[in-house]
Amino acid sequence: MAMTTRRTTVLAAALAALLGATSALAQAPDWKKVRIAVEGAYPPFSEVGTDGKIKGFDIDIAMALCAEMKAECTLVQQEWDGMIPALQARKFDAIIASMAITEERKKSVAFTDKYYNTPAWLIGKAGTSPDQSPAAWKGKKIGVQRTTTHDRYVTQTYKDSEIVRYAKQDEVFLDLAAGRIDAALCDSVAADLGFLKKPAGKGFAPIGAPIDDPAIFGVGSGIALRKADAALLQKFNAAIAAIRANGSYKKIQDKYFTFDVYGK
Repeated sequence: MAMTTRRTTVLAAALAALLGATSALAQAPDWKKVRIAVEGAYPPFSEVGTDGKIKGFDIDIAMALCAEMKAECTLVQQEWDGMIPALQARKFDAIIASMAITEERKKSVAFTDKYYNTPAWLIGKAGTSPDQSPAAWKGKKIGVQRTTTHDRYVTQTYKDSEIVRYAKQDEVFLDLAAGRIDAALCDSVAADLGFLKKPAGKGFAPIGAPIDDPAIFGVGSGIALRKADAALLQKFNAAIAAIRANGSYKKIQDKYFTFDVYGK
């Protein structure tokens, strides 16, 4: 009787394990449908067009990756400040919003390989001294989009300047054009195409050399995902490699830029 009881217990345990594994497989997403967070306020990477639709480099890259993965993707517009908390709250599955891959963010999310990498620019009135030293900017107002790597850089570097933080990058540009701040620190492409080449940017220019500090700005922009979603990360990485190889990436890049935005 003891042997029978022991055998029954072992069989029951094995059956429970099998049912548990089957249940886990049933619950695991196949990633045929993916919800992607985008911002919509960071031209030319992401902005809302006059027709009310979101467009830009990030958006086109997202759609190309989804096509490569044969996934049905839904774009979810999300303000920058709440990107990572909303990802963790499962409001969407991935973030494609020019998010820099940094060691600090890696503590909270997983990143794919980069899909572009550009340096930062300090921009202000044309003719301003190229001196970027903290002493040269003591007491002056520097605008930046808050909770970004650019925010972190100016906070650590320009301790004697007045740092003015904004929810959106276009708000930084508006105040720079209006003279309410003396300079702005942002991505070089966003500065060039999102401001300097527009009417509002007339009379403004980069101040000094491009700024590229990997310790703060990371190694490029990647797609952020929950750490548990390793299968989705692998799909995105494979798709990034595929569109780089098949020419889709270059076609999208050339639509927006006259140079290699992917970087080294």
